[in-house]
Amino acid sequence: MTFSLSRRSFLASSTAALLAAGTLPSWAQQSQLRLIFWGGQARADRTYGVVDLFTKDHSDVSIEGEFLGWADYWPKVATQTAGGNQPDIIQMDYRYIGEYARRGSLAPLDEYVGAGLDTSSFDEDQLRNGTVDGKLIGISLGVAAGAAVYNTKVLADAGVEIDPMRWTYDDLLTQGPKVSESTGGAVAMAPDGSGIELLFENWLRQKGKALYADGQPAFAPEDVTEWFELWAELRAAKAIISPDEQAIDTGVLETAPLVRGKSAMNFTTSNQLVAYQTLIPDPLGIAIYPATSPDSTGGHYRNSSQYFALSSTSAAPEKAVEFINFFVNNPEAASLLGVERGVPASAAMRDAVAATLDERGQMVVQYIADLGEIAGDVPPTPPASAGEIEVALKTKSQEVSFGAQSPADAGPAFYNEVIQTLGRTN
Repeated sequence: MTFSLSRRSFLASSTAALLAAGTLPSWAQQSQLRLIFWGGQARADRTYGVVDLFTKDHSDVSIEGEFLGWADYWPKVATQTAGGNQPDIIQMDYRYIGEYARRGSLAPLDEYVGAGLDTSSFDEDQLRNGTVDGKLIGISLGVAAGAAVYNTKVLADAGVEIDPMRWTYDDLLTQGPKVSESTGGAVAMAPDGSGIELLFENWLRQKGKALYADGQPAFAPEDVTEWFELWAELRAAKAIISPDEQAIDTGVLETAPLVRGKSAMNFTTSNQLVAYQTLIPDPLGIAIYPATSPDSTGGHYRNSSQYFALSSTSAAPEKAVEFINFFVNNPEAASLLGVERGVPASAAMRDAVAATLDERGQMVVQYIADLGEIAGDVPPTPPASAGEIEVALKTKSQEVSFGAQSPADAGPAFYNEVIQTLGRTN
């Protein structure tokens, strides 16, 4: 029989034994913090590297970390929150931060600004992005934008060229089949993006619309139908992967079609270029999401890739804030983190990290700069049920791709589901 003993369990049992013996060393007075974040092994290695840096100079603090893939992360956080067992420091996404803040699960950070939390070098929009109902809830961990990460060798071997800042859905339709033909059907140019909320939002914004406005959908049923019809055409042309291959993608990098060698690109966010390159031997490039026309603007925006937030139930909030401040303001930490979570939101940390970046890191920084006038304003904080609606879009897209529902029926069905979900949560 085998068993494992966590560091926390070891410390607890050891402390109990020492108390019984009448001795208690100074480390028993440590503040024990828990940290949870989503991401793959590459992100975990960087994150735990910063944890080690911090605890080396803060012997009064121990930090227990946990990471999961995107699809498993939010159910775990929801379960912990419902059970009153939230970690002290929680990585948050813009879809969820408003929901958790308004439930009272996250503590405002305003009282710590200038008193343990230094935001003086932060971009104003990055502070604004983490503000909910006038209170600072999340500290941006990086600036990122929607992006297509692509395998330069696969495209070159197929004779496909794209303009990274101007390529279009028409290019995907006409050039995509070349990749499939050149690989004997083994590789498609792109994954099926019909269930990717960020991609749908980008397409809507290019049309002058949006996902939400004042807590309600800012699109119409016919927009959803048109969206599903677009991807049905791409699917029929073999410009994108099959429904069976797409269904394998669980949101973990290792299951992405690009990593599995089933597609020449993936629709993701700019900061993920670094993580993808650790898993793929061929050189990767970075481009915008497909444009509706070569001169289209407004679809992209410079968002906060994610935030660190403080649990309202933390027993050591000052120590948790001290770690968050170290994470975003320490030059050594910045060098370890690079741009895997996005370009640092602090100008001082951007300067500190610039000279340490490899070629892919430099590409991420340049991509954010090159967006220029292509980018529009950051949308407002989404409604509380945005995460649930994101999952619903993926589910509906699978129904369409497998032929269980037509685009004409799926458009109104998804729209009605959005209305019902927003009505229930509001």
